Amino acid sequence: MEKYLEAAKIVNTHGIKGELKLEPWADNAEFLKGFKFLYIDGKPVKVVSSRVHNGFLIAKLEGVDDVNAAMPLKNKVVSIDRDDAKLPKGSFFLGDLIGASVVTETGEALGKLTDVLEMPAHNVYVVTGEREILIPAVPEFVLKTDASAGVVTVRLIEGM
Repeated sequence: MEKYLEAAKIVNTHGIKGELKLEPWADNAEFLKGFKFLYIDGKPVKVVSSRVHNGFLIAKLEGVDDVNAAMPLKNKVVSIDRDDAKLPKGSFFLGDLIGASVVTETGEALGKLTDVLEMPAHNVYVVTGEREILIPAVPEFVLKTDASAGVVTVRLIEGM
């Protein structure tokens, strides 16, 4: 598992005092508020303050004191340190599932999870093996997810 995870993109500046507008790639911007350091181009940058505004994270970073200093950071990808993330029990990062083995409840190997499609209603897992299978990431189909072991157990229905 990678130590640093891409978590947001700086989409714009905010105001004239160097604040940045980040589009979160996590479940929500509130998750990113808890980080004291973010990583840009692999370098740690201290978060002086942050708040959620209209689904975006507005962050003030150390050393970015005006709009002129903020502009070069536009379109940069922001990462977090996995060790700083406090996930609820049973939660995992979607990126950790890429490459996981997918098996049925009877133990039949279906292939590897190669992508996660983020759809409006729920995510869909793309499993590539002898054929490509799309599996809705809902409890009816995804029975168990063990991200640390790299195994996802699913139940298929006729036609999948």
